[in-house]
Amino acid sequence: MSDPDSLVYIVDDDLSVRDALRNLLRSVGLEVRTFAAAQEFLSSPRPEVPACLVLDVRLPGLSGLDLQRELAEARSEVPIIFITGHGDIPMSVRAMKAGAVEFLTKPFRDQDLLDAVQQAIERDRAARRERAEVAELRARYDSLTPREREVMMLVARGLANKQIAGDLGISEPTVKLHRGRVMHKLGAQSLADLIHIAEKIAPPDNDQRPAQAP
Repeated sequence: MSDPDSLVYIVDDDLSVRDALRNLLRSVGLEVRTFAAAQEFLSSPRPEVPACLVLDVRLPGLSGLDLQRELAEARSEVPIIFITGHGDIPMSVRAMKAGAVEFLTKPFRDQDLLDAVQQAIERDRAARRERAEVAELRARYDSLTPREREVMMLVARGLANKQIAGDLGISEPTVKLHRGRVMHKLGAQSLADLIHIAEKIAPPDNDQRPAQAP
């Protein structure tokens, strides 16, 4: 069976709530999977598709806020929509500061939940595209030679070929050759492209930050 285009996970210990939410979301064509507890959700396989998590705050065992923290620590970036019948302002602030998309207090309007779910799925879809793009750029960066990487970062910092040649102790024609290879391997069409790529993939320990792209 092929994976769905997107998924909505529901974690709520109330069966009637799970059923109602599942029926609502399926009525607009969304694929839904439900769980009665946070640990049950954590133990389940999750396809690599755009998704969001509709999560009750109060759960037996691991609470919704605890689950949010565990997912963050595991670097799971699924967007979360909290629902609760016992919410308060400090709780909602904590959830939103930790990255929740929405915090809905029961009873809430069906449309409010549907809007939040669509927003969350689109946010996850965009984040996945961004991660895929960065992964591809990093793979291209890995194909560069050590010298090409040096030239790339100096070009991205805004240095002219003559300056780069002086810094690296090589000739200007050699700099131009490396620069052309870097542009080709990274698929960069312009200096602005190269700067944007460098901003995305520069190693975190590299203190030679790229110049700002025009």
